[in-house]
Amino acid sequence: MEQPYQPVKKLFFGRDDAESDFANGLLRDGFQSTYASEAVLAGRKSLVVGRKGSGKSAICAHLAGGGYPGRTALITPDDAAGDEIRRFELQGLTADTAKSLIWRYVFAVHAAQYVTEHAETHKKWRAPASVRVLKDFLQVNDESGDGRLTDRLRRGTRLLQSATLSVKMFGFEASVSAGGEPGTGSEGARATRQLDALEAGVRAAFEDLGCVAAGEKPLLILVDQLEQVWQGDSDSHALVTGLLLGAKHAAAAYRHAARCVLFVRADIYDALNFADGDKFRSDEVRITWSPSALRSLARGRASLSLERPISDEELWDGVFPPRVVGEWTPDYLVRRSLARPRDIIQFLTLCRDAADRSGRSTIHEEDVMEAAEQFSRWKLDDLAKEYNVGFPFLRPVFAQFENAGYAVDRIDFTVRFDAIREALHDRYSAYTEQLTATSVIDALYGIGFLGVSRGDGVVYAGDSQWPVQPYEENLRVHPCFRPALGCRTPTGAEDGRAYVGIGYQGTNAGALNHAAFLRNVVTTDAGFQADRHVRLLEETASALSRLQRQLERSGLPPAAHSEVQQGIDVLNSEIDALPLPGSGLTSGMVEDLIGIVTERLALSHACLNDNGLRDEPLTRRLADEARALRRALGGAVGAGGGSDSSG
Repeated sequence: MEQPYQPVKKLFFGRDDAESDFANGLLRDGFQSTYASEAVLAGRKSLVVGRKGSGKSAICAHLAGGGYPGRTALITPDDAAGDEIRRFELQGLTADTAKSLIWRYVFAVHAAQYVTEHAETHKKWRAPASVRVLKDFLQVNDESGDGRLTDRLRRGTRLLQSATLSVKMFGFEASVSAGGEPGTGSEGARATRQLDALEAGVRAAFEDLGCVAAGEKPLLILVDQLEQVWQGDSDSHALVTGLLLGAKHAAAAYRHAARCVLFVRADIYDALNFADGDKFRSDEVRITWSPSALRSLARGRASLSLERPISDEELWDGVFPPRVVGEWTPDYLVRRSLARPRDIIQFLTLCRDAADRSGRSTIHEEDVMEAAEQFSRWKLDDLAKEYNVGFPFLRPVFAQFENAGYAVDRIDFTVRFDAIREALHDRYSAYTEQLTATSVIDALYGIGFLGVSRGDGVVYAGDSQWPVQPYEENLRVHPCFRPALGCRTPTGAEDGRAYVGIGYQGTNAGALNHAAFLRNVVTTDAGFQADRHVRLLEETASALSRLQRQLERSGLPPAAHSEVQQGIDVLNSEIDALPLPGSGLTSGMVEDLIGIVTERLALSHACLNDNGLRDEPLTRRLADEARALRRALGGAVGAGGGSDSSG
């Protein structure tokens, strides 16, 4: 009897970290090539920048594990190594430059080891003199074996600070003491001359062996896991800046025979501020993942675990349910993650585990929704840990969003934050300058927790190079973190309704009660022109009429249909409640009301989007009418309050 199809039992998407995933996961056979990995492999890029979990270490593990056709050397500093580099100083040099020398020493030793081994493996005749001298150098300075990075750093520190580095090769010894008698000149100048001589000797050996010839694969020195030694202080900045300077120097010193590739977390790289930063632009590549690339990653790993190729259709309409709360399942997963491989792997694994616990052979919609809750809690906790060095106050700040709406008004957040600011100042006194509402909003945007309404959508960190602007009032909690915080609706209404927006009163100070608010306005506008405010009101009424007709022929679920209908009715009644032209109506009344209408239309567009109704014609109509009203007012209302097309 044929067994039922049960993919859940065999389904596996890999391990959380690249090292484990390469050793006993799917990374070795299921590595997903990207523009960043291809650029590194081709030699076009040497500085890979990406957020935690974006795939930096996966590229590094792939290259070190056979993905690169030449020889590689992997350097992953730990706490002990970091302490050695932080303590390294040289009189006469800045901290950045001094630390670049200790990195240059480490690179030179790896290059020297490689070239001496290369000579023994590939040459049948007597090794050139340059290679023999390098071999002597390694033996004299106790650098013949692999050893621990910490031990190598200690030896390099001792040799460079004491000017006892043995570099007797081809007359280069003279350059070491070029500043006068041994022991004269600044400590930094002596160490620099020693390293110059050592690098010249390594370069000579490369040239004598033909390692710089066209077609010869260069030695690839890979440096990863810098977050292990990052503490956010000035010494950490100097450590990483020195690494960048040392790697660039090594690339020039060894020409095409050896090069360094650095893998740096985005928040660390972006925190650096040094004079030569602009010289690394052409070396830099940022890791980004499109939804299609993440779907391909999921399909590839599912195929490996099921031991046969599967199509997108089979994965997303067979193994997984085709839709979750009305949204195509891959879109649902990607939009509720931070669009990076580790997130997708963890989210998919949670879905698989939920189905397996329930004894199902395939993954059902309720399994995905259950996984989304757990995944959100994980990611909120991970975010606080990821940025604990720079922003240790995140957890109490996150609490201010709990059980509230995910559409955040800047003024409302400022009020909430001011209530805890004094307590935060007492607890995190070293971060007083960062503990203002504006600075915290900037930080929350930078780490991806908040997005900002801009144009017709919501922009999150990585989507734009521009930070949150002071005039941008409408912020959004990222969909990834909403379940963990209980942000179920844009407004945080607690009446249990899934669709709120147009008719909700409370989105800002002026919307608490439009009718009463507008009747009590006492200001006048001497320059008000009756034909303009009448025209604006007519356009607003026409927009609501068009939405009414679109709603009547829409296919919205009953709950959504009822909410939108109620919202249209509320707005129409508020227009009716305005004074008649010539009877106290002012331009301020009209513009305030139209601004509120615009905001509510945009908010409703976001609500329908978030509930899987993105393709519904009414959803697009809401955004169109909001844009038209904003243009009618000259763009002066609802600044940045566009619709949320991406969640």
